[in-house]
Amino acid sequence: MPTELEELVDFIIHPNPQIRLLAAEGLIPYSTSQPSIFKADNFKPVENLKKLIKDHPKIAEHVLTILINLTGDQEVLGKVASDEKFLDDILSYVVLPEEPNANLHSMLLANLAKYDGFKKIIERKQPAPKGLETDELVVNQLLDLFVKGADGTYNKDADFDHLAYLFADLSKHAEFRQHFLKQQDYDGVIPLNKIKVFTEHKSDVRRKGVASTVKNIAFEISSHEQLIAEDEIDILPYILLPITGSEEYDEDDTMDMLADLQLLPPDKERDSDPNIIQTHVETLMLLTTTKEVRDYLRQVKVYPIIRETHLRVDNEGVQEVCERLVQVLMADDAKEDEEEDKSVRITELEDGEEEADSSRKATRTSKDDDDDDDDAQIVEV
Repeated sequence: MPTELEELVDFIIHPNPQIRLLAAEGLIPYSTSQPSIFKADNFKPVENLKKLIKDHPKIAEHVLTILINLTGDQEVLGKVASDEKFLDDILSYVVLPEEPNANLHSMLLANLAKYDGFKKIIERKQPAPKGLETDELVVNQLLDLFVKGADGTYNKDADFDHLAYLFADLSKHAEFRQHFLKQQDYDGVIPLNKIKVFTEHKSDVRRKGVASTVKNIAFEISSHEQLIAEDEIDILPYILLPITGSEEYDEDDTMDMLADLQLLPPDKERDSDPNIIQTHVETLMLLTTTKEVRDYLRQVKVYPIIRETHLRVDNEGVQEVCERLVQVLMADDAKEDEEEDKSVRITELEDGEEEADSSRKATRTSKDDDDDDDDAQIVEV
């Protein structure tokens, strides 16, 4: 005889929409406390939930919340992320300018990106939505959605911040890193240039995801000169500004720094999140892999900035990576074994393919809430 909880799970497909609504809302807490109930009967409740994202927006809101929570489980993640038809539905809904649950769709997509097979999304196409000025490649649609939707002008109900976490997970794969670095035919823009501007955004989620994406792309060693070239990506100001405060430097050092760092206001503050600062310094560490970039970092006086970051950020992780970077910048290249040096730096950070704190937790009351545990995104009540 089924328990009351099992009966509640069955009610999510009840013909009466009011009962479906009450059942879906009532099941949200159990999606975190007792996720096993959704695995019954060969994951039939999960299959039912996937169908309900097309239901009334309020029901779909609760269903998406449950699915976000459940996809922290690897078994459920595989069942959901491998469903091509379901992915078609999610991707078609998230780009609609009137979709009220677009942020939840974004969060779910960020979780689904943890499934290795999800990387096939790079080949996926769908009709471009009106008003987004993009092409048929889904990944380009999501990038343009992330940019245009940041201020709520595309969809008044969404900011799409959590797509930053999606990009961070996708950029663990070489094909996506290369896509982020390749000028696109439809608008003539390199995708990384679209998102780099958010390293100082007000949203913690956006800053964290973009910082992790940039770090992952820095694993493309052959593209390091493209990354720092002022007439191409010019990534250094977007890495250095978030880790720079209002400190004053020697005049000679200041004059050699990048132009963007020379006339900072007296109230300039470095990023408040030490994890984001650490990610940026780790990106700089990766960029020291080649002698050409090391020389350039020395030339534009990155060392004084790292020195002040080490001095003023009371965080063990930040201080450790600052010390490692200083050792590299202060080393005499003539005494280094180039190949050994490259191997050491990459090995040190290899675990470093970022998942934007793979452990993400968001709440329904705050778009920017982001805790650091070791699971996927969880939506709480």
